[in-house]
Amino acid sequence: MWGQAVQKKILTPEEYHKWGETVLQKISPDEKWASYKIEYEKGADTLFVRNIFKKTSFAFPHGENGRFMQDIFVCMINKELHILDLKRLEEKIIKEVKSYSFSDKESQLIYQIDTASQNSFLEIFSLKTGRIKKIPDVSDYLLSPTQQKLWFTASRTDGYSTAVISLKNPALINWIQKKSPEKFTSPVWQKHGQAVAFIKEYSDPGRNILYFYNIKNNKIYELGPKTDSLFFKNWSVTVSRQLKIMISDDLQSIFFAVKKNTAGVIEQKKIKAEVWSTNDKWIYPYEKSQQVFQGTSKSAVWNPVSGKTNVITSDELPAIMMDGAMKYSYLSNRKAYEPQFEYEGPRDFYTLNLKTFEKKIFLKKHAWDSEALNPSPAGKYFAYFKDDNWWLYSPSSDTHTNITSGLGVKFKGKKQELVPESVYGNPGWTNGDKEIILYDQYDIWIINPDGKKAKRLTKGREKKIIYRIINPDSRHQKVIYNGPLLETIDLTKTLFLLAKGHDGKTGCFLWKKNVGENQLYFTDRSTDQFQFTENKKSIIFREQNFDQSPRLLSIDVSSSAQTVFFKSNPQQEKYFWGRSELLEFQNSKGDTLKGVLLYPANYDPEKKYPMIVNIYQEKAYELHIYENPTFYNAAGFNATLMTLNGYFVLLPDIISKDHNAGISALDCVTAAVAKVISKNLILPEKVGLIGHSYGGYESAFIVTQTALFAASVASGAPIDLVSRYYSVGREGKPEMWRFEKEQTNMGGSPSDYPDRYDANSPIRHVSKIKKPVLIWSGKNDKQVDHRQSLEFYLALRRLKKRSNMILYPDEGHLLLNPENQKDITVRTMEWFNYYLKDDHSPSWITESTN
Repeated sequence: MWGQAVQKKILTPEEYHKWGETVLQKISPDEKWASYKIEYEKGADTLFVRNIFKKTSFAFPHGENGRFMQDIFVCMINKELHILDLKRLEEKIIKEVKSYSFSDKESQLIYQIDTASQNSFLEIFSLKTGRIKKIPDVSDYLLSPTQQKLWFTASRTDGYSTAVISLKNPALINWIQKKSPEKFTSPVWQKHGQAVAFIKEYSDPGRNILYFYNIKNNKIYELGPKTDSLFFKNWSVTVSRQLKIMISDDLQSIFFAVKKNTAGVIEQKKIKAEVWSTNDKWIYPYEKSQQVFQGTSKSAVWNPVSGKTNVITSDELPAIMMDGAMKYSYLSNRKAYEPQFEYEGPRDFYTLNLKTFEKKIFLKKHAWDSEALNPSPAGKYFAYFKDDNWWLYSPSSDTHTNITSGLGVKFKGKKQELVPESVYGNPGWTNGDKEIILYDQYDIWIINPDGKKAKRLTKGREKKIIYRIINPDSRHQKVIYNGPLLETIDLTKTLFLLAKGHDGKTGCFLWKKNVGENQLYFTDRSTDQFQFTENKKSIIFREQNFDQSPRLLSIDVSSSAQTVFFKSNPQQEKYFWGRSELLEFQNSKGDTLKGVLLYPANYDPEKKYPMIVNIYQEKAYELHIYENPTFYNAAGFNATLMTLNGYFVLLPDIISKDHNAGISALDCVTAAVAKVISKNLILPEKVGLIGHSYGGYESAFIVTQTALFAASVASGAPIDLVSRYYSVGREGKPEMWRFEKEQTNMGGSPSDYPDRYDANSPIRHVSKIKKPVLIWSGKNDKQVDHRQSLEFYLALRRLKKRSNMILYPDEGHLLLNPENQKDITVRTMEWFNYYLKDDHSPSWITESTN
């Protein structure tokens, strides 16, 4: 029987290309079909549609923008629209399609065809009748959020025209404007589909006109130089990415962008010299980059009925957040307390009543935190975090209420080791701003706005399980201008909760009012990419482990029945593979830390192996992550490749203590290695160390303090903390923000703590390095200037230490060119093979060593 068993093979590089990355995308309305994408290293990506229960599947090579619509699936391949009938299992292809939308409510597919032989046109295809309504010369269109109406603009020889049609009766077209020499652009629907606004855009921006069409009363309103000459004497309607047009729920307010008129202003000849002052709010390059990104547009509001127009933002208060009901805006100035030396400085926050235009300050010198400054959906409150508590400000009564002080629970903490403590989250409110929903370290809370009533919805703290509400669209956070648009969450309905256990388990729980959370699926693997429909009868997701390639599952909510409907990379079963193990160890301070130990493929307990330690602060979360074997790695390291090539790989967590970033890393990493050595698995004299970016800094520092590692790699690494502190980084921002509280967390500046900076800077201890170091960087790295690597190389060279440096022209912090990705991955492996396996075949190392 042993002779008949299929023997596993050693995986060779020639076969790496067979592996693909699986990304779950959508679930059909009837919850019977799912779409997912498999991305391959050579770019041969394929979109798949699969029946969850019957395993029937269809492949769309290079398919994009896939969507389910009732009983069909639609996607684009280049300029072809592919329509798959999921009942008949028949496919229809429409060529020369520029874009498409669809209306579930009216069972219609809308697509724009653009051919070289004729002007583009729009077709409305009815799934019920099979009839097609053709609208010629359409250059732009926009479906309403309710999917019942369509705005479009037509381009003809006599000019541009724009109209709205009801999809219930596409034959009737309601023309709003006709035969204009100028284009109509920037269309926006009111969220209930009751109105649409757009701009007539002139070559002279001072003549631009904003139109508002109220479908309820069939009236067209116009805002431009002719209708409000006083306002347009100073301002012009403009198109802005940052300040898009918005329409209030009550149809009384249209928000849009304006620019100050510059006509008649005589521009002086500018001398090409940069004038920098130590008293500048922002340093010159950052000021310039922000002007390019944000522009000079201001936010304004127009009441079409009264005809009144007001500018909301100003040079003094240019940043704007707004509540979901558009009743109040919240204004601030990022520069208010500059110059300062954090990533974002504190600000004064003002509230502006958008009916009375009364403005008042309500927060003074308050820290900026994008997750802890949240206008409520119904417009009644503004939530903010201060003095370790959540507060609610009521703009109508101008009152502040501390809502969490009596709960005895922390609502902020370390979510990432490299950043300071931050709030755990505010995912939304219940309907009408009745209750705010908050996260603590483990659980979900609802709290009344007066703070007198609070309830914990889950019991995660007792089990050390973190619960978070699953939102399938969380990858696309909704925003209004510079602030978030929070969700309204109905707690009378079932919720799906993402669960993460202290022991590495993950999964999904079902939460119901008056019942609480119940386990639906909780496993010693990684689960993510959850998708479900409004019915919530089932949920689909991706699951993986280090030695289990991602698979896709569906779970029936009523029966908890599980269906695995796709397993990726089935060829893995033919080959030897490693496995992962959760490791616990203690540093010298007595802190219990976690790490991941990856075993070599085809592990033999009778042998001892070399080991590579890969570091970057927290790494234990990678316990269940499956990594495809590939040479195409942006940071030059692939843990699976190393296990396939006979290495143990250690991924330890690192915590920073006592404002000593390098010394803390040394303590944690050496303790983790000692723990593995005590297990009698590895060759203690054949251990390598590698890190990129901040991990590169840690790697560079550690090897200045210990000869434990036979060879190391430090890439994209800060080497001199003092020179990096006084440097300019990405977007022209001074790098000092990284050092005092965040990332390096030195507690102050080099002037405050010169000894501390010296003690933790690799460049100060290069003379102590005893083992070879490989350095690499992109020469166009905006994150960590490649000259940091150059300093390290020159110091090693001057001291005649063994080192090689590789610089990639035109590459940034991560390598994007596939050839360069493969080159550094191969060189990294050769570097460790040379020093940890005594493989002296790579000539680029042998020659430099000799």
